[in-house]
Amino acid sequence: MSERVETPFITLDRNEWAALADSTPLPLTEDDIARVRGLGDPIDLHEVDRIYRPLSRLLDLYSEATGRLHDATSAFLGERSSRTPFVIGIAGSVAVGKSTTARVLRELMARWPGSPRVELITTDGFLFPNAVLEQRGLLQRKGFPESYDRRALRSFVWAVKSGAAEVSAPVYSHITYDIVPGASVTVRRPDILIVEGLNVLAPPYRRQEGGFSHAISDYFDISIYVDAEADDARRWYIDRFLELRRTAFTRPDSYFHTYAALSDDEAVARASYIWDTINAPNLVRNIAPTRSRATIILRKGADHHVESVSLRKL
Repeated sequence: MSERVETPFITLDRNEWAALADSTPLPLTEDDIARVRGLGDPIDLHEVDRIYRPLSRLLDLYSEATGRLHDATSAFLGERSSRTPFVIGIAGSVAVGKSTTARVLRELMARWPGSPRVELITTDGFLFPNAVLEQRGLLQRKGFPESYDRRALRSFVWAVKSGAAEVSAPVYSHITYDIVPGASVTVRRPDILIVEGLNVLAPPYRRQEGGFSHAISDYFDISIYVDAEADDARRWYIDRFLELRRTAFTRPDSYFHTYAALSDDEAVARASYIWDTINAPNLVRNIAPTRSRATIILRKGADHHVESVSLRKL
């Protein structure tokens, strides 16, 4: 008999997790799911019902508990400070479906009792502009931690968590593959903020001027890591690349417009090269090592469906 290994997580398989769903009706429709579904992610209403509805309820419990702690702390300190937004971080590999996870959770949480205001920010907006990346020799390392303006991203989350009335973030275009000059999105003290990106669970890094930064996750109330086998993520990435070749890449203003003319074999070869030389090394070196820093881990199977959910023990 193998010895049981204790870990900081409780893991439930798909059926055990689905059994936690409340008996209340699912507040989303097929149209809602179609609107938020990411390219290449086959998520459907059944998956949302079995996986994301219980997850939304758990997040609701965490948020309620945080609110009670705020009230108790304010009473103890004799102050009347306003509660700051409840911040959720969502991390994971390229093509693993973290963007869909973030959008589905935003839709579900906005339908909680009281209709809280839920905002979603992706860290793509904090990538350095292509001109800066080219100057620093980082354009082929886009998505690696050093390709982001980490100081600006940290300041953004810090300001939100400090209760600032308005905080703005840059806007990134996946068509032009660059920051949109002069464009910004502003969050105005939401009840809940979701921050989604590859490296949001990265540990502190050493500053050039000395010392260490704060980690962005220091300001999260809870975090989620969307996990999958690297081979599955690679296949999903290639499939998504092929679909983009038929859709977004055909636009004349697309940064990748030349890829639209590739044959199937050429497109698979190109996508495989990008994954193997950029996305895979980033996953192995920078993203996967942050998995254990998450509060919740969603483990996906080869069919993109969540097979198990691991929760950090309290």
